[in-house]
Amino acid sequence: MTISFAGQVAIVTGAGNGLGRSHALELARRGAKVVVNDLGGARDGSGASSAASQDVVGLIEEMGGEAISHGANVANFDEVQDMVQQTMDKWGRVDILINNAGILRDKSFSKMTLDDFKLVMDVHVMGSVHCTKAVWEIMRQQNYGRIVMTTSSSGMYGNFGQSNYGAAKMAVLGLMNTLVLEGAKNNIHINALAPTAGTRMTEDLMPEEIVKAFAPEAVTAGMLTLCDEHAPNRFILCAGAGGYSSASIFETEGCFIPKASQTPEAVRDNWAQLTAQDNQKALKSGAQQGEKFVMKAMAFMKSQQQ
Repeated sequence: MTISFAGQVAIVTGAGNGLGRSHALELARRGAKVVVNDLGGARDGSGASSAASQDVVGLIEEMGGEAISHGANVANFDEVQDMVQQTMDKWGRVDILINNAGILRDKSFSKMTLDDFKLVMDVHVMGSVHCTKAVWEIMRQQNYGRIVMTTSSSGMYGNFGQSNYGAAKMAVLGLMNTLVLEGAKNNIHINALAPTAGTRMTEDLMPEEIVKAFAPEAVTAGMLTLCDEHAPNRFILCAGAGGYSSASIFETEGCFIPKASQTPEAVRDNWAQLTAQDNQKALKSGAQQGEKFVMKAMAFMKSQQQ
């Protein structure tokens, strides 16, 4: 079944270069009208230019598509609202939001300034919040929306020198997990992409031949499955160099310790049962963890009464 975005409107942040550029071009090839958002700054977030986003718009128009550029800084909600308002004024709807904009300010935690930590959080986390908030009511009213968060293996597993980036990339998964629950009744699906690609964000972190192997287009092929009509919901797709996998957070069944025995020594003594993975599950909400523990306590109380 061919994936098509004909008649749909997509906003792609950070779309002037790299992954965002690839996402925007392929969405347009498959029929979407595209808002090419890019502040046009350097990799560390400094500076601004509209040249890159205008170039992407030109490429889309050359292929017969429709696109506009907007230089909103995603960390500034007023600018994001202006971008969404211009989109609505031109096309009257927003079907897809790809939260892709990001910067890097890598240093070991001991050498990192709090300003560098906060700026990365502002762009990745608050940028995703601002853009999602700006389109949320639109998607609710039209009873349709597809949102993709961009996470990272640096957040899920850690990466030396990226405490700010890693923290931000785990935060957007927390945002996704809750919005999935709140958006379900209005047919709003939220998924996450964990990419590995050769872009200006990573060009000096990997050898040139490896960068070429990790072409952004390979990631985009996976990303498009997260934002079409038949997209999953609450899915973390990992993609790079032609490899595709899923990531999930699982919780073990665990153990129960009666109140009279609830000591750190008892917890440690039950470590094998606590960590046993045979009945682990991916929980659908935070409440399910509490429900599980309550059921364990009730089962223990019932056994004591028999």
